Amino acid sequence: MLFESLFQHADRQPHEVAVIDDTGRYTWQQYAAAAAGLGLYLSVQTDKPRVGLLLPAGMGFAASFYGTLLAGKGVVPINFLLGEREVAHIIADSGIDTVVSIPLLAGKLKDTPLKIVDLSQLAKMPPAAITPKFPSPQSSDIAVIMYTSGTSGLPKGVQLTYGNLVSDVEAAIQHASLKGSHSFLGILPLFHSTGLLATLVAPVKLGSRVVYQGRFSPVAVVNAIREHQLSIIAAVPSMYGAMLRMKDAGPEDVKSLYAAISGGEPLPTTIREHWEKKFGKPIYEGYGLTETIGPIAFNVPGAIKGGSVGRLLPGAEVRIADEDGKALPQGETGEVWLKGPMIMKGYFNLPDETAKALTADGYFKSGDLGFVDSDGYLHITGRKKDLIIVAGEKASPREIEEVILQHPAVREAGVVGKKDPSRGEVVVAFITPREGQTIKADEIREFCRSKGMVQWKIPREVFVENDLPHTPTGKLLKRVLAERVNAPPAPTPPTAQA
Repeated sequence: MLFESLFQHADRQPHEVAVIDDTGRYTWQQYAAAAAGLGLYLSVQTDKPRVGLLLPAGMGFAASFYGTLLAGKGVVPINFLLGEREVAHIIADSGIDTVVSIPLLAGKLKDTPLKIVDLSQLAKMPPAAITPKFPSPQSSDIAVIMYTSGTSGLPKGVQLTYGNLVSDVEAAIQHASLKGSHSFLGILPLFHSTGLLATLVAPVKLGSRVVYQGRFSPVAVVNAIREHQLSIIAAVPSMYGAMLRMKDAGPEDVKSLYAAISGGEPLPTTIREHWEKKFGKPIYEGYGLTETIGPIAFNVPGAIKGGSVGRLLPGAEVRIADEDGKALPQGETGEVWLKGPMIMKGYFNLPDETAKALTADGYFKSGDLGFVDSDGYLHITGRKKDLIIVAGEKASPREIEEVILQHPAVREAGVVGKKDPSRGEVVVAFITPREGQTIKADEIREFCRSKGMVQWKIPREVFVENDLPHTPTGKLLKRVLAERVNAPPAPTPPTAQA
């Protein structure tokens, strides 16, 4: 259901290059042989229903992903940038006893009873011409349990079925008019839902070449686009921001691009506008969650509206819901509820969380706020739980951030609410200055005032920092910022007695 395409391409174009990564170049024939061999090996290595993958983006992860499915087992991608506590939770929660890894990363598992499959040793074995016996999974069978990044506590396991992955990749290909002649750059981690769907499952479905980079570097990204004439790139806004700061890069370097897609977090207007001015290409903003196995809406060539996340994929539905779950009229803002064959089966081992997230009629409550305009484009305005209530008035952090980011000295901004005894909450901003720039808190407040911002939305406090905390995929960790400003004061030490 997912793996057949790999072997079809190996049969039709065996000697064409399928994958280029930090270790070399691999043909479709080599790709299929590696997956088949790993499938055979893993099928006798463990009798558990799932196998963990602790691997960087590249041929090793790709072959291990399909090899695990060929063994008739589910895949548990492990975020190797998480701490020991989170990794231990994923191992215990998923029930795996076997992890495919490499020596560079396997140290994270040294104190666990797991069986470690060292991919670097298996790679030394000559690939056999194995014709695997394909398993016959049902559409409702679990293909992947992908753990959320844990921005609000321990990661939750999102159960993604074969039907989820197949429906989303087919809808995305149709939505963006993608073809086998397109070539992809893989810079998002493959333990990330967008990375997995957009730069692993989609290229295999299409028969497209993909270039993986295990570590993000703006120079390496631009060089790869130019050298390999790549046409599709999926990245997070901070990556596009880093590429903008390259002095010597320009339109000639990215002329092969068909679509530069942004997701993971809101795309600031300043990055979107400056990118198009610098490179002569638009950024196509999209929207998706782990629970939707990546993109469920995105702008595409020929149908783009700046500031929106595009139209929904074929087969997907959206309801903008009020506090009672009733559908709001077009143009009104409410919680974004999503429905379609790409919506997760539920959270693993968390029936209560699943019941809260999925409605009886099949909608997933995203927790995001947004609206649909008259042209059918979805706009995301913020997170429901991030709204700041100032004396009964609701302030959207994203709205305030967009204003602050217009200041020429500001590189990044994060806005959170701070508890206040008289007003309930007040607005607090964290900012980082651009390289070589300095800025003071009073300047930010005065700038917001000059832009016509109402007084109660102007940040009461502004913290200027060298850097802000992010998840491994570049998303700003507002939870950490909120905890900083709302932490109880440290107890006063007792006075020493004479």
